[in-house]
Amino acid sequence: MKNFIYDIPTRILFGSGQISNIGVEVKKHASKILLIYGKNSIKKSGLYDEVIKYLNLESIEIIELAGVDPNPRIETVRIGADLCRKHNLELVLAVGGGSTIDCAKAIAAQAKYHGDIWNDIYVEKRYENLKEALPVASVLTLAATGSEMNGNSVISNMKENLKLGMGHYILRPVFSILDPTYTFSVSKYQTASGVVDIMSHIFEQYFSPDKNGFLQSRIMEGLLKTVIYYGPIAFENPTDYEARANIMWTGSLALNGLTSLGKESTDWATHQMEHELSAKYDITHGIGLGILTPFWMEYVLDTTNVHRFVDYANNVWGISGDNDFDVARIAIHKTREFFNSLDIPVTLTDIGIDSSKFEDMASGVTKNGPIGCMKKLDYKDVLEIYTLAL
Repeated sequence: MKNFIYDIPTRILFGSGQISNIGVEVKKHASKILLIYGKNSIKKSGLYDEVIKYLNLESIEIIELAGVDPNPRIETVRIGADLCRKHNLELVLAVGGGSTIDCAKAIAAQAKYHGDIWNDIYVEKRYENLKEALPVASVLTLAATGSEMNGNSVISNMKENLKLGMGHYILRPVFSILDPTYTFSVSKYQTASGVVDIMSHIFEQYFSPDKNGFLQSRIMEGLLKTVIYYGPIAFENPTDYEARANIMWTGSLALNGLTSLGKESTDWATHQMEHELSAKYDITHGIGLGILTPFWMEYVLDTTNVHRFVDYANNVWGISGDNDFDVARIAIHKTREFFNSLDIPVTLTDIGIDSSKFEDMASGVTKNGPIGCMKKLDYKDVLEIYTLAL
């Protein structure tokens, strides 16, 4: 197991009614904040009114930025950062799903950054230049990205047809409120997308050709079994608290560092391919992942990594057999079947995507060289996976 330092500064307030603590928690860090959220869902649900009420009890000054897109735009980031500077704001509070929290992190970084974080951080990855950021906090309304407990942020620049991610320790939220009841109103479509996103985060860390990382693999298998069990329950009965609670906490644990630290390698090729896909077509991230993942699995499976697929088959799906490759392919088929049971489309054609942009997408994914570790994927490999997914 490799050396690592594990330090999670995010304070988690989990469970029904935890919103009553939001004013007290914010007051520990700020008296003037930027409140950001999406369209109208938090106002329809009554969550907006609760947030405002408890912030007002602590005399928190609030500037609002509404309308964050599902694939948050760099233009919104710049508007938010300008508001923070203009009003001398001290914290960015995101109320929403991963997109809103990602946007909050980018705003928090840009507000304290003297250059342009899009070019310097998201594109050029000059993390050494990112010295400080405003504190970020969140109230989670959609279990999917794990952004409530990590320092990652994915932002889209539609003018450049780019969707890029970055990650930095200073962008981890100082606190996050996780109330499963706030996900009761999430649609079947978004519930399914969130489940796939959570599983994909685990897959990207689980599937590696190395044979070490025993503990990490067993943790990830438990997380996968949890979301496989509770995902369909939440899909069919959206107000099942236990299902929503287990999915929400699994989403946080899937991408807060717990599962990958100490491992020799992780992959992330499917995420990179999907980011290129949703940058070009503005589709929901989880839907793109659900389509691409089984095709990626089939493509990368070989003698160097079949042991990982066998572990997955045995320990997650309860599949065994004498031929490792047969067992692996059955597990891949079970994965696709599970996604389909949540109404995830099977192919890119099913969501109206043709091959016209595949060459540009493959070039974008591999512009800095081959991706992945299960199998090194170059331009031709990525193009082939897109084509198989058609």
